Amino acid sequence: MTEPTRASSTRRRDGWSWTDLLLGRPLTSAQASHEQVGVLAGVALLGLDALSSAAYGPEAALTVLRPLGGGGVGVLLPITLSIVGLLVVVATSYRQTIAAYPRGGGAYTVARENLGRPVGLLAASALLLDYLLNVAVGISAGVGAITSAFPALRPHTLGLALGLLGLLTLVNLRGAREAGALFLLPTALFIGSLVALLAMGTFRAVAAGGAPVPVVAPPALPPVSSGLGVWLILRAFASGCTAMTGVEAVSNAVPVFRAPSVRRARVTLSLIILVLVVLLVGVAVLCRLYGVGATVPEGPGYQSVLSQLLAAVTGRGVFYYVAMTSILGVLALSANTSFAGFPRVCWLLAMDRYLPVAFVHRGRRLAYSRGILLLAVLAGALIVASGAVTDRLIPLFAIGALLAFTLSQAGMVVYWTRHPSEGWRWRRALNGLGATLTGVALAIVCVAKFTHGGWAAVVLIPLGVLLFSRVHAAYLRMRRQTGLSRPLRLDTRESLVAVVPVSRWSHASETALRFALGLCQDVRAVHVCTDDDDVVPGTLSREWARFVEEPAVRARLHAPRLEELPSPYRGLVQPLLDYVDTLLAEDDHRTVAVVLPELLERQWYRAVMYGRRAELLRSTLLLSGARRVVVISVPWYLRSDLETRGHAPLEPGAPSAPH
Repeated sequence: MTEPTRASSTRRRDGWSWTDLLLGRPLTSAQASHEQVGVLAGVALLGLDALSSAAYGPEAALTVLRPLGGGGVGVLLPITLSIVGLLVVVATSYRQTIAAYPRGGGAYTVARENLGRPVGLLAASALLLDYLLNVAVGISAGVGAITSAFPALRPHTLGLALGLLGLLTLVNLRGAREAGALFLLPTALFIGSLVALLAMGTFRAVAAGGAPVPVVAPPALPPVSSGLGVWLILRAFASGCTAMTGVEAVSNAVPVFRAPSVRRARVTLSLIILVLVVLLVGVAVLCRLYGVGATVPEGPGYQSVLSQLLAAVTGRGVFYYVAMTSILGVLALSANTSFAGFPRVCWLLAMDRYLPVAFVHRGRRLAYSRGILLLAVLAGALIVASGAVTDRLIPLFAIGALLAFTLSQAGMVVYWTRHPSEGWRWRRALNGLGATLTGVALAIVCVAKFTHGGWAAVVLIPLGVLLFSRVHAAYLRMRRQTGLSRPLRLDTRESLVAVVPVSRWSHASETALRFALGLCQDVRAVHVCTDDDDVVPGTLSREWARFVEEPAVRARLHAPRLEELPSPYRGLVQPLLDYVDTLLAEDDHRTVAVVLPELLERQWYRAVMYGRRAELLRSTLLLSGARRVVVISVPWYLRSDLETRGHAPLEPGAPSAPH
């Protein structure tokens, strides 16, 4: 059956298939620009991770500050301002990275080219871990918020998380453009709701002379149980640094933007950071004005900080539920940023042969499908292992991002030193400051979270580097063993023998035999005789003389020989292997081509009836280590009743599976 016939059989009569419905129609390489996005779609595609941190970053810091009681709310603002300052420095550095490395790659590319390949691999491992955790944490947080709003769904938490992961995977397999368009409305609703909250909360506070009365009073703050200390502040800062994750996503995905891609990427990053800074500072200020603190996570009276703020400023009316819906939606969809960044880092690593080359290839919608699927599988495993509980994953969070930030900015310091241009001194100083600040933040986060699970990130990141190195070593070994720098070696003494395994005279045997006769004159058919053979002894020999040898003689061809091999232990593979070894031993310059007749059935549930003897024999021959053995599969397709209509009927029982 020809390829067009097989392809058309998978489609409906109206021109579409189920694959087209799920993943969209395939795009050609020439349509790559079709999948590029603009600034607004870029914010939705690459900014959800960073923007959603406004919902959990301040809450993470306030949770650590609970022992301070009401005083903890007042400490939140200076901690937030320090995080915002660090965020602005990092974002400014990444704006320079976008211009210097328009192919994308972010921290990996910068560190590899300026600090060396080992450091680049360290940055790549940190990035991939950060993206992976972002998916698991984002989905778990979103589902946790949904089950908080609808307690009846709590028994289905894990199922909801995996279902959402599957939905995000499917959307991203359809391409960047559709993902950006789909998430644009939830992103706009989220930003609009929080900006409206900040505006109304600020207006009411100003109108009340700085002491507004909450519409719905937030839960009472706990009594003071600890004094303000350096260690407590550092722990709160470390938890609040989760708000910095996702900042690097734009620099990793510059090629996803329409031309001029560098300018659009820089505008997108600036817009994301501007909105995030406004939201973080605004939430910190309103928490102080309205006396909103963190409740006990997973406790019976748990309310998120944003839920308390919305109720305190606007009450629990229509706006409250609209805003909470947008927050829950963005939290659940924030994992999408990783689906844009993770596959591109895998692509860069595969281009440098630190990951299998399969990650280089793009899927039917020009997305890096294998990277997307790998991320989905790993994130699914994490979600199942953690039971979709965010608190079990948070300790690992932010370590990878901060390590990537530090290495990226340190690499940019070296870049400006090597490539001086106008204003390079202040750029180098800015990157040096950023590397120092993020390095200090990384040390604080590692120390503060180490005993709470952060040690796992410290172990996993070097393991990632080890994995990349082993893959690269395998590719180097393959290149050394397969590389050739001499002229073609010709040996006139070489001969070729074609061996065709047959079980009976059938369509499949005839197809393979005709192919073998086109290869060489010395063709040998081999039949392994076993006790359970369904052919009457001597039948094949008589059929061979009549159906093969006589037509070959009339055509003045060398008649293929039939060799019948005994098999006292009823094995099918070993007698054939022994026969091939005998042929090789007869002549040191002989090559044996084993031509396998292979019966194929399109429907898998029918194919199981015919066994997999040809596949077993092919695998055994290929793995035998014999360098002068070539294995060729010659397929013969079983036709359906509709396809055989109008053709002569097949002989009863033919064809059967080859040995």
